Amino acid sequence: MATPKEWIQGARPRTLPNAIAPVIVGVGAVGDLGEVAWWKAALALIVAVAFIVGVNFANDYSDGVRGTDDDRVGPMRLVGSRAASAGAVRRAAFACFAVGALCGLVLAVTTAWWLVVIGAICIAGAWFYTGGRKPYGYIGLGEVAVFVFFGLVAVLGTQFVVSGSIDWVGLLCAIAVGSISSAVLVVNNLRDIPSDTESGKVTLAVRLGDKRTRVLFAVLLAVPPVVSLALIGATPWALLGLLAAPLIWAAYLPVRRGATGPRLIPSLGITGQAMLAWAVLTAVGLVIG
Repeated sequence: MATPKEWIQGARPRTLPNAIAPVIVGVGAVGDLGEVAWWKAALALIVAVAFIVGVNFANDYSDGVRGTDDDRVGPMRLVGSRAASAGAVRRAAFACFAVGALCGLVLAVTTAWWLVVIGAICIAGAWFYTGGRKPYGYIGLGEVAVFVFFGLVAVLGTQFVVSGSIDWVGLLCAIAVGSISSAVLVVNNLRDIPSDTESGKVTLAVRLGDKRTRVLFAVLLAVPPVVSLALIGATPWALLGLLAAPLIWAAYLPVRRGATGPRLIPSLGITGQAMLAWAVLTAVGLVIG
């Protein structure tokens, strides 16, 4: 039976910035905090966190039963390490999805019923990333899903539920967060190219190969600073987002220097920190402006 510490490690807390950053910048994109429904913002945060922990447990379960995690470098794998049973991890995943769905339902009832459809698509996307007979994460579509769900949907969804509308500022923020969130998965899959190739998991990194995956990572990291410049059209204070540049550069350095395997793990954590820093700084700038 897995210990509480192992369950926490299995939830992959380093991925939490992928859930928190979109909500922060989605609220910031509103501009006037007086227009924000804060209780809805809190629910949106719970939804985002519940879904990302749920997808992490779902991936742990699906990869574990397939044997993909039998020889893997990186965070704790509950099923692959035999620390927890596959059934227990699957139940944990669905419990997280249930929490997210319940909070999402409240948001839908009080905002717009069509959000129920969006929520159902999000849960399906979370499960079928590595679950089902033909998981799309095994054919190189994981980064696209992260961009859509943790970028476009999460940021614009937050902006919509807390203010009742979306705009070009929110869209640009969604593109920036979606890009750097995808970068987290890119560097994760770069690290796992050898083991994924051996197990038959054809991620985008496996398709592109080592060299082109490193280029893709650099391009995705460059998007938030470019968006900061574009947001000058809303307020010059959006340039505060550029203060995250040192973290973005620090995340890129191991990849630029050709690091492989465990040596890429620091880049994972720093990329998440850079994403959170950019989201907070940009949100502050948009509110000040």
